[in-house]
Amino acid sequence: MTTTVKTKHRAMWASGDYPAVASELVAPLGPALVQAVGIGRGQAVLDVAAGTGNAAIAAAQAGATVTASDLTPELLAVGEKNSPVPLTWVEADAEELPFDTASFDAVISCIGVMFAPFHTAAAAELLRVCRPGGSIGLANWTPQGFIGQMFATMKPYAAPPPPGAQPPPLWGDPEHLANLLGDGVTDVRVERHDLRVGHFGTAAAFRDYFKHNYGPTIAVYRNIADDPARVAALDAELVALAERHDVGGGAMNWEYLIYTARRAD
Repeated sequence: MTTTVKTKHRAMWASGDYPAVASELVAPLGPALVQAVGIGRGQAVLDVAAGTGNAAIAAAQAGATVTASDLTPELLAVGEKNSPVPLTWVEADAEELPFDTASFDAVISCIGVMFAPFHTAAAAELLRVCRPGGSIGLANWTPQGFIGQMFATMKPYAAPPPPGAQPPPLWGDPEHLANLLGDGVTDVRVERHDLRVGHFGTAAAFRDYFKHNYGPTIAVYRNIADDPARVAALDAELVALAERHDVGGGAMNWEYLIYTARRAD
């Protein structure tokens, strides 16, 4: 990742209040991933693009020795402050990890590495730092699920991505993961799940929460801030999206994919 892209990416995730999103909306995903991978005592685990550590903390609570890495130091600082268990927090780019080859028993990422813009580079790093026979586990939003559809809705209003960058929700497509990880893994298992989110009473409340707290949404609105008509149009589209996914009382199901595999020998 070039320095300019890296700086913008870090600033995007530091904007708003992603720690609130992590604790109020998506906290269950970390423990679900740790359980799916089977992480336990005595394992050396790396959580890539860990954010505030939802998965890293769950892995440490399971008895593993955990390193949480993320590009955004502001998120790591919140995670370290709030963690009830000891683990190591390291500022690191998912596309160029500062760890030795084959140095972890398990490499995981919970809705994290999917946001690294250059998928092939990030996937190669996941494989490189995992020891042969070790575990790789990912939890990613799917393209057809709510968050995937939110990104599709925002795309026409967003700044052009860097050349070669790919959309984050592709990491929730099993075929894309097969292309990325290829013969570097065996024993692949893929499961789709829904995260029930009942935090918002109305579709408008969802939109406003994401406008103020979620870095990617904030970045899109900043891109169109000087065009009130486009702001109004995106406002309406996000409300309509949430209304289509309402399963009652403002609650929504957000589909995600859990992918587990063993690093090939």
